[in-house]
This record gives sequence, C-alpha cells and structure tokens, in this order.
Amino acid sequence: MNGSADKPGPKIQIWSQNYEPEPQGIAPIVRTVAKGLADLGDEVKVVTSHPHYPEPAWGTRIRPYREKRDGIDVLRLPIWAGRNSGMERIRQEISSTAAAGLAAPFLPPSDVVVAVSPSLPGLSAAMFYSRMRRIPWILWLQDIVTDGAVTTGELSDSHPALKAARAFETRAYASAAHVLVISGAFRSRLLEQGVPEEKITLVYNPMTREPSDTPFAARKLSAPPRVLAMGNVGRTQGLEAIVEAFQADPALAEIDAEILIAGSGVALESVREKVASPRIRMPGVVGAGTLDGLLASSHLGLVSQKQGLREFNLPSKLMNYMSFGVPVIASVEAESETARIVRESGAGWVTDPARPQDFAEQAGRALADPAALERASAAGMEYARREFDPAAVSRSINEVVLRVTRGG
Repeated sequence: MNGSADKPGPKIQIWSQNYEPEPQGIAPIVRTVAKGLADLGDEVKVVTSHPHYPEPAWGTRIRPYREKRDGIDVLRLPIWAGRNSGMERIRQEISSTAAAGLAAPFLPPSDVVVAVSPSLPGLSAAMFYSRMRRIPWILWLQDIVTDGAVTTGELSDSHPALKAARAFETRAYASAAHVLVISGAFRSRLLEQGVPEEKITLVYNPMTREPSDTPFAARKLSAPPRVLAMGNVGRTQGLEAIVEAFQADPALAEIDAEILIAGSGVALESVREKVASPRIRMPGVVGAGTLDGLLASSHLGLVSQKQGLREFNLPSKLMNYMSFGVPVIASVEAESETARIVRESGAGWVTDPARPQDFAEQAGRALADPAALERASAAGMEYARREFDPAAVSRSINEVVLRVTRGG
C-alpha cells in the first residue's frame, strides 16, 4: 500500500476517452490499471467520455454525469461519436476535447494527471488542467497517432495537418513530466524525436481477462479446430487477405478449420465481403463470458497487421491470448514488437504479412501438431504472468507517479 495514516497515496486523475463498459481496445486496459492503482492505496478518479467504442451502442448523453465503477469515481463527458470517415473522427476528437476543456476548471484537485493517447487533441485539455492546477501530468502513450494517420492513409507525410499534429506531439512530450510507453518500438521512436531517455518508462499493457490455469492438453477444444481473431477490426490489420488465404488453403479445408472474428470496427464490412465459406464466422462483439469461452476453446489466436506498416501500437489482444494460453499466430512484420514478443516468449509463430498464404500454411501445420500447440500455450502463459500481470503493471506505473509527485 502507498497510503498510510500519515502519508496517503497520491490523488490521481486518469484522463482517457475510452473506459469500461466499452469491451475492447484501450477501455479494459485503463480500467484494469485504475483498479490496480486504487488497490495500492491511491485515490483514483477517471475522466472519460460517454461509452461509444467500437460503435455507439449506449445511446447519447448531452450532459456530463458521474458514476462509480469498481469503487472508482468516473466522470463521463458528452462526445459526438463517429469513426466511419476522417471528418467524423475529427468531429469526435473536437467534441471530446471541448468537453474536457470546459470541465477542467470544475474538476476536484489532484496531485497528477495521467492522460491517455490517443486522443491527441485531448492532451491539450490535460495540459491546460495541469498548468491551471500547477501539477505534473504523465503521458500514457497507447498509440502514436501521427504514425497511425500515415499508416492508415488518412494523411500523407507532407499534409499540413500532419505537420501540425507532429509539432503538437513534440510539444506534448516536452510538457509531460514523464512518458509511459507500451513497447520498445515506441521508446525508440521517442528517443529519435529527442525525448530524454530518463523521461521514458516502458510498461507493457496488462492482460485484462482472468488468466487460465488449465493446461492446453486438458482443455475442451473446439471441433472443428478454430483460429480466434478478437477485438478491433480495423483497416491496418489486413484481415481481408487473411480470410481469402485461409479459405483457399486445401489443408485447412480438409480439416474444416474455421476463423471466428469476435469484434467490430471500421473494416468489418470489407472483411465480410471476402467471406465465401461457412468456415469464416463473424458474430461481432460478444459478451465477456462468451469471449472467455472462446479463448478457452480456441486452438490459435490471430494477430495480424498489413505489410509495411509503421508500427504505431501494440495489439492488446496479444496479452490476453498469452495469458489464456492460446497459442499465437502472428502475421506481422518480422521486426515489429509483436513479432519480438512472440519469438522471445515461444508463444507461437510469426509469418510474413506480404504472403498471407504463409499464414494459412503455418496455421495448418500448427493445428496438425498438438505437442507444438501445447508448448506454445505453456510458454505464453509463463511469459504473460511475468510481463503482463495487472498488479505488476500497476506497481510500475505507480512508481512513476510517486517519482513525479514527490520530487523524483
């Protein structure tokens, strides 16, 4: 515990556009860490938006409101949600930033703000609040937004808006008392941009689901064999090519192997257009209990990214596959952080995203080798318990908070 009768834990405000009950993306990560910090004795409050991701399934609210989740005070602000076009995304970011800026003068005092990016514009409200209250703020970097905009084709390297966004990123890095990054690739990118090494701390995202203790060989696996793809269905994942290669592979067809895509996102319909077999199932976003059942019974967990991507995030599904002991098959660049973790841990296999047929062939070989699946499962669980444990992640973030708030 950080708190005591004579020295209570710090008052932390976490500013994140996404929070529970949103089922995927950043929301479960922020919720897990908020609860972990509270368990350590910190006084945690969350400033977030009305739930809206991956789709606005919770209606709309035009007024701020408060609620408690897991004993944590949550302030929810209105947002004009939309992700289907660049203009809708801009509108969403502007509405969220405006709401946070208007709310800032009325927020209770705190010792530090932990601001989650993305939402790059939303950092300006955190910076304003930090200056107004004369307290430090910590940037928790989940995505490098400008790299993501280039990668998805929303902006070119020469676009004036991108140049302005990169200038603001640099300003945010300088303004923050510390920067938390979720991958070694992020750390290298910030060092290239001149951020001092002592200002950066690498903390992997935690697993957000209760890990499995059941050995792979003792599980009741699906029949026919299943490859699970869960979470966001975005443009950067190249699932269209994965689906086509999977359907075309004769060895996978012979054993009736299936891909189950449990999630939603802006590329959902373009992926659905490629489906030409009942062996590709797309139930959309599923409940927590259903998802746990799918994890426990799947033979492989898929992480995919298009070829040539500038790495701008680290998929959180990787942590949950490994904590559940689901062997990983990753169709990603060989030098990516995802590939490094899979190779280093022994949790599965990495294939070249430029050749989606390699993914299909490797999936077939893995499904035909129960002993290899069992080894990958055990290795992934061991690595996840060491690197992605929620309590350990929360302690690491708390150590940064204490250094920042107590003059370190």
